[in-house]
Amino acid sequence: MSSLFDRNKIIPRYKIIAYLMLLLGVAILIKVAYISTVKREYWMKVASRLTKDSVEVKPVRGNILSSDGRMMAGSLPEFRMFMDFKAGGEKKDSLWQVKLDSICMGLHEIFPEKSAAEFRRDLERGRAKGSQHWPIWRRRVSYNVYSQVKQLPVFNLGKNRGGFHVETFNSRQHPFGSLAKRTIGDLFGGKDTARYGLELSFDSLLRGKNGMIRRQKVLDDYLSITMQEPIDGADIVTTIDVDMQDLAERSLIDELKAINGNVGVAIVMEVKTGDVKAIVNMTKCADGEYYEIKNSAVSDLLEPGSVFKTASIMVALDDGMVDTTYMVDTGSGIWDMYGAKMRDHNWHRGGYQMLRLPQTLEYSSNIGVSRIIDKFYAKNPEKFVEGIDRVGLRTDLKLPIVGYAPPRIRMPRKNKHGQYVNWSKTALPWMSIGYETQVPPISTLTFYNAIANNGTMMRPRFVKAVMKDGKVIKEFPPEVIKQRICKEKTLREIQTILEHVVSQGLGKRAGSQSFKVAGKTGTAQISKGAGGYKAGTVNYLLSFAGYFPADAPRYSCIVCIQKSGLPASGGGMSGLVFHNIAEGIMAQSLKLDVRDARDATSEPVPDVKDGNLIAAGYVLTSLGIPTNKNWNGNYAEGNPIWGRTGKTAAGVTLARGREWGKNTVPDVKGMGARDAVFALESRGVKVRLSGRGKVKHQSLAPGSRIKKGAICSLKLDL
Repeated sequence: MSSLFDRNKIIPRYKIIAYLMLLLGVAILIKVAYISTVKREYWMKVASRLTKDSVEVKPVRGNILSSDGRMMAGSLPEFRMFMDFKAGGEKKDSLWQVKLDSICMGLHEIFPEKSAAEFRRDLERGRAKGSQHWPIWRRRVSYNVYSQVKQLPVFNLGKNRGGFHVETFNSRQHPFGSLAKRTIGDLFGGKDTARYGLELSFDSLLRGKNGMIRRQKVLDDYLSITMQEPIDGADIVTTIDVDMQDLAERSLIDELKAINGNVGVAIVMEVKTGDVKAIVNMTKCADGEYYEIKNSAVSDLLEPGSVFKTASIMVALDDGMVDTTYMVDTGSGIWDMYGAKMRDHNWHRGGYQMLRLPQTLEYSSNIGVSRIIDKFYAKNPEKFVEGIDRVGLRTDLKLPIVGYAPPRIRMPRKNKHGQYVNWSKTALPWMSIGYETQVPPISTLTFYNAIANNGTMMRPRFVKAVMKDGKVIKEFPPEVIKQRICKEKTLREIQTILEHVVSQGLGKRAGSQSFKVAGKTGTAQISKGAGGYKAGTVNYLLSFAGYFPADAPRYSCIVCIQKSGLPASGGGMSGLVFHNIAEGIMAQSLKLDVRDARDATSEPVPDVKDGNLIAAGYVLTSLGIPTNKNWNGNYAEGNPIWGRTGKTAAGVTLARGREWGKNTVPDVKGMGARDAVFALESRGVKVRLSGRGKVKHQSLAPGSRIKKGAICSLKLDL
């Protein structure tokens, strides 16, 4: 072994190898330290070029449509516009110098509130800084405005050659403004987060699902690889009829202003289906105007008053306690009910004396209804409340509206000794006339709708279907809650009595000369909590609930108004709103042949007012009347384009007018009242109208600066 292993020769070789390995290790450590310190910034830049990250792609939120497919809420793109002054090189810089004046003048024409000189100073400042993301306009703009800016010199060269680029946002638009706002709902500003209404109730369907892209940075640009496509939200088709909604809102606001009301509610329901065709919730705000700030129609739990009497009499008739010939003594209009005084509305005129049962509803006699119910149910109040349950007034409607509150009508309870623990002798008499109960307007209307629908109670329907890519993916058919709310005989008797309430009772203001109306008035004092009914000024809830035409019911409707002080009349105030809504709806349903109206003096081309060209173009196109227009736009997008109209033998010309800034008074002469008011009030100007027809004079000069609290008086003439 020793002859084969020469230690003196082998050991030095191992040492050389070990020293070399040690030197290599030290060199590696030195290199690592050098890279991590001296060369760290360089290698971080290299790594950033190859950075990969995942970015969520938001889907387009679904639209909310009216019953006939018109958009009531939809997501439309909005843009913020920027300039990259480093893009394009010397060629772009030379063109920029030559075209800067044209660019600034063009921007001033598109945005009149900022002068061309201001645009020039602003853009020059961004160029001096060498900004790659300099805002051209500080606010978001619509697609139409973005398209106009993109056509200006340099901006039309694109992102790499000219430097013009945008950030795109999804904006929630409401083409019909505040119509049915609390029911349709809204999103939090700048976020895709629902706040209330159908937007919140159907958020999961409307929202869709986020997509995902993988972005890999290559030099100074990103290469995007789609990992998962976003799934856009579905559309929901509501039961709301835009025309009925507009009619109900205008009718209610007019009456609220006339009587200085505090809160107003109006709901229109289709009898056979339970479809809610219109739902209005108006509250008087600090500026004296009325806005939708709360969905009172489904959330307000108030004592309904005399509209509840119909259910009380129906229970008594259905239980066979009385018939329509039953007589009740109401005395001189004041009756002692277990130590508490009950009054009829005409007590100061001596009351009604003896009344037949139908007359207790026709004249809305508190004493008459209370005495009937107290006589037959005082010893067994549970039976009365069970009857109220049977006719459907205690039913939880389970509505898909956040904030909905079901009715609260308490059931008598006894302790183990057989004594009532939540009941008094006065509870039943006052409950029978609508006090000591809490019922939202939508529940009261559902009950009256069942009477109109031959006793079948339908669940109120707000959404008919869910659609995706034009196809129905889910339907919400009409739903029956109760097949029968009472016996057939009882139903016919109640229907006749409700017709008489309008034809010969206190509900005459709700009637019509063109068709029959049935319904019930209601005037109730509103309790003020611990202060009871005697704390200062009395507040009233004025109601009218009914249906029309009474002989072949198509629609039911309830109108509720809260106001302070006298005069207060459910029939005279809420009934009048009901009358206007009913006549308006029936007038809309008239179908007349246009050829019947033609004679030697008739003109085939209508007179069209100046104003919103998109709306005018939509109507004219639907009528088959040719138009010659110089603008692009879609009625479904809802963005108004303002301009002038003209009439020729061949058709109507629609010419786009000047764009007025948000802080500038627009020229509304020649417009109709609706467009003129919208154009001014959308800029914060209050409007006062006089006359009718087209605007002939406006008190604020077109083009002048809008001051805070400005008021513009408009004079209209035919």
